[in-house]
Amino acid sequence: MRVPAILAVLLSISAPATFAADAQGEPVYSPGALKAHVEFLADDLLEGREINSRGFDLAARYVATRFDAAGIAAPAGGRYQRVPFVGSSLVTAKPPKLVVGGREFVHRSDVVMSPSVLDASQSVEAGVVFAGYCIDKPDQGVDDYAGLDVKGKLVACLQGFPKGMPSEIGAHLASRKQIMLQEHGAIGILTIPTLQSAKAFPWNRVLEEPDRPASAWAQADGTAFREAPKLRVGAYLNTPAAEALFAGAPRAFADILAEADAAGGKPKGFALKPRVTFTRDSELSKFDSVNVVALLPGSDPALAGEVVLLMAHLDHVGMDPKRAGDKIRNGAIDNAAGVAVLLEVARAMAASPIKPKRPILFAAVTGEESGLLGSQYLARNPVVPNASVVAVVNLDAPILLYDFTDVIAFGSEQSTLGPIIARATERAGIKSSPDPMPEQGIFTRSDHYSFVKEGVPGVFLVTGFANGGEKIFRDYLATHYHRPSDQMDLPFNWDAAAKFAKLNDLIAREIANQPAKPLWYRDSLFGITYAPKAAKANR
Repeated sequence: MRVPAILAVLLSISAPATFAADAQGEPVYSPGALKAHVEFLADDLLEGREINSRGFDLAARYVATRFDAAGIAAPAGGRYQRVPFVGSSLVTAKPPKLVVGGREFVHRSDVVMSPSVLDASQSVEAGVVFAGYCIDKPDQGVDDYAGLDVKGKLVACLQGFPKGMPSEIGAHLASRKQIMLQEHGAIGILTIPTLQSAKAFPWNRVLEEPDRPASAWAQADGTAFREAPKLRVGAYLNTPAAEALFAGAPRAFADILAEADAAGGKPKGFALKPRVTFTRDSELSKFDSVNVVALLPGSDPALAGEVVLLMAHLDHVGMDPKRAGDKIRNGAIDNAAGVAVLLEVARAMAASPIKPKRPILFAAVTGEESGLLGSQYLARNPVVPNASVVAVVNLDAPILLYDFTDVIAFGSEQSTLGPIIARATERAGIKSSPDPMPEQGIFTRSDHYSFVKEGVPGVFLVTGFANGGEKIFRDYLATHYHRPSDQMDLPFNWDAAAKFAKLNDLIAREIANQPAKPLWYRDSLFGITYAPKAAKANR
């Protein structure tokens, strides 16, 4: 009898974990094992692994069995960390709309609005203020609220951060816009793409998934957690809607965009003439999802309270019912590949006769695609008693389609993780490169950032642009990212996958075996902001 393909994958990797090492005693990774994990997790049976779906639950069960097979115990609370969620979908019978000075823009035309996880029905009418990038950080050279009164107003904000600002700093400040707006008394945000951001993510891509449900993890009282809960409404505007907003403004909208497109451009804000009415109806629900966790004890009892976290997100964006033909967005690169690396590093570490000195927590987390939700919940609800996470290594969407010769290590320059990663990459014969895509704001877009915001140094590696990588990387983002074509028929380089797994193994072990835990550098904005009282290191 023919064995179904997906069952064959399970059978092929169900043997007890064994440790293979090279002449230097370092782990050897099997390209075939990595391929097998991706084959399962990106199979059509899992229907894109969206949270609150059977496909995600199958993926979670698969990861749990791989941890079991590797012989890695669960933390005291169990293999699954339950994450309570509030979900929300737009009420299709009453499409949300934005009325700008009497001109109506319905959702999916030249505006996009997401469902609310806070209110079932909203109707807001208010004046609007343009506030540049809406960043309030004078010591970083950005003081967008100077001379403006945004209290009780909707605020129009340019997407991203000033061109030329270091990407990690800029991405961090951009991620805090809603908090800054709330602190200044605003009630909503109207986001306007810059020329740079529109090129990186054009409007036709925006319209590919504007109706996805929204989610937030639920607090103890059952309400949705939001970092800026007083900011009740928001919309993303295409050019025609933005031009309507700037009708009669003291500066032409095109001039604003041109200034923002110049290096260091920081357009000054001013009040806008049209008043805006925002209406939206959402259907709220509740559900649970899980983070799948495993804990490998360290070999040094004195370091038992200092945990190194190796993490990858398990969810993807599910199915697109409006798409003709293939509707399943399988997420082979994003992030079956990252989970495959996580599983193989976990297996190799568990099988190795030499254990890391610090404990290693492995986590396949939920809800990354919905806003880093599972990792945020894990960061705020630790699963290892009497211990704390001291460093995070994040695995997200490694572009394993070419023989990479360099990597970009986001976050490495902010803490003493930098020298650790430099040693590991040197041992692996791989170079480190600066961020070649600052317009993408990658540093704040993946799960390590949930722990950074709790004061924990973290690093996120992606394959670099050398050796032909730039074309392949950019083609993936433009053609396959969050689309059905991110599937197993991409030209995976499984030897590169094995190399990437080994590199992350070396990094995690190097962190775990250091005499001292990683520290933020004294001048790091992240350490200053999120760990103000923690010990710091000099560069």
